[in-house]
Amino acid sequence: MELLQYAIRKLVSGIPLILGVTFISFVLMVYFGPDKTYELLGKNPTQEQIEQVRHQLGYDRPFLVRYGDYLRELTTLDFGHSDSTGERVNGLLGRTIPISLALTAPGFVLGNLLGVLLALVAAYHRGGWIDKLIMGGAVVGMSISFLIAIIAFQLLFSSSYGLNMFPVRGWDVYSLSDYVRYVTVPTLATVFVALGYNTRFYRAVIVEEMTRDHVRTARAFGTPPWKLLYKNILKNSLIPIITRIMFSIPLVVISGSLLIESYFGIPGVGKVTYDAITTGDQPVLKAVVGLTAVLFVLTLLLTDILYKVVDPRVSLK
Repeated sequence: MELLQYAIRKLVSGIPLILGVTFISFVLMVYFGPDKTYELLGKNPTQEQIEQVRHQLGYDRPFLVRYGDYLRELTTLDFGHSDSTGERVNGLLGRTIPISLALTAPGFVLGNLLGVLLALVAAYHRGGWIDKLIMGGAVVGMSISFLIAIIAFQLLFSSSYGLNMFPVRGWDVYSLSDYVRYVTVPTLATVFVALGYNTRFYRAVIVEEMTRDHVRTARAFGTPPWKLLYKNILKNSLIPIITRIMFSIPLVVISGSLLIESYFGIPGVGKVTYDAITTGDQPVLKAVVGLTAVLFVLTLLLTDILYKVVDPRVSLK
């Protein structure tokens, strides 16, 4: 009951955030976004034709009325039809979001798990050659752009100059083996770039925890290294680790998949968002922005709940 009450309060407190994000994005789309009026008209349209098309698109309606319709669409999850393809936006997102999740999940999970593991090893050997080697590799990963990493892994695994084992473009996934073939190169590129940032952050958190009195006491009493790292250090470092992981989820789902899907031609929500930006497809853009804001609020709620799970001292108030 306490958890339910907290969840309701948290969701209600997230409403101003959703309103702020949707209002700013809607202002940008209305006043600075592309005007599709002249794309739908031929050369030298008459004023009557212009007014008719603007009426069909809803451009002649008051701003607050249009924004109210946007909030209604977000509340009912009915975003109408895409201006570019005519497909229902709900169907478009329902078809593409699972692809983006399947594409980004392996790299996201592996990048964080390996980051924590390498951070533990580096922190345990702090100042030694193992620590310097791991941190040097992390710096290299951070200094290479995501696009360069994608191209490099593509040349290595997908071209005739390398192993030529994995497909370059598309998403013809009908079995587990197909899925592994198509997801391997994007996952390797994602892990390579994310691993540097994750490892450095997690190492800093773990090193700080290693200086606590309870860790020194446990070490003085002869606690085995593996138990010391897991029970006394890692478990007490989970709050900042969870924070980093959870707050990166909305960014990974949208922006992380946008570059990969656009480059490899994978029909996920990132590719749909990129196409909507280039074509000025406002129904799709409004849906993506609004749902991302809602996802961020839900992430805040889930993060607080995980805090309580890993640390009973945390109070849900």
